[in-house]
Amino acid sequence: MSLIKIPQINRELLTAFKGLISLVKNPGNTDSVFDIVEGMQNSDASKLALEYIKSKPGVSQIVEERYLTPTPNLDELIKSPPGSLGYEYASAMKQANFDPEFYRPIEVTDDLSYVLLRIRQSHDIWHTVTGFGTDVFGELGLQAFSLAQTHLPLPIVLIAGGLLKTLIQSPKDLDRLLDRVALGYRMGSKAKPFLAQKWEENWEKSLSEWRDELGVETTPVYVP
Repeated sequence: MSLIKIPQINRELLTAFKGLISLVKNPGNTDSVFDIVEGMQNSDASKLALEYIKSKPGVSQIVEERYLTPTPNLDELIKSPPGSLGYEYASAMKQANFDPEFYRPIEVTDDLSYVLLRIRQSHDIWHTVTGFGTDVFGELGLQAFSLAQTHLPLPIVLIAGGLLKTLIQSPKDLDRLLDRVALGYRMGSKAKPFLAQKWEENWEKSLSEWRDELGVETTPVYVP
């Protein structure tokens, strides 16, 4: 009698799948997002995305430099001129009661781990510059922006999970969600590479100037 061999489940993919299921149940659970990232970090999709990311102007230099900065002091940053990136970022973070160090640490061992850490470090700066809010619709709009900019698998998984959850629990919101996803992808495709920017060295620069330089269009309000 022959036994059927069951292929061993890749532990990393299992971690990613667990994160996806947990995220669908609770979109506010950031640990689920980090599980997905870690589960797909060594995937072929991530390797191809890294090639794409480094092909963009200015990004390969940032990656080689391993540019990272200390956690910003929101109390000091909010003293920046009104309308500046520093002021708008700090104001949004304080209003939402967000912690700039919310993200799970990543040990930088190669180019991909650096990119993933830098994206985590600057995630809320991206929110500020693009104008996408931090509700579900704004978050998935930003994920679509990130997908266009990086081709990383995480935004795809998050968008798919968000669509599935909305389809099951709140189908009336599908139009709004799809509108934000389409808008985010279009904005990300047109904008200059966000990963090439040293935001923290130019907190005083006005948000409007940043947007003009990077080709970021104003995020329109959703109209049903």
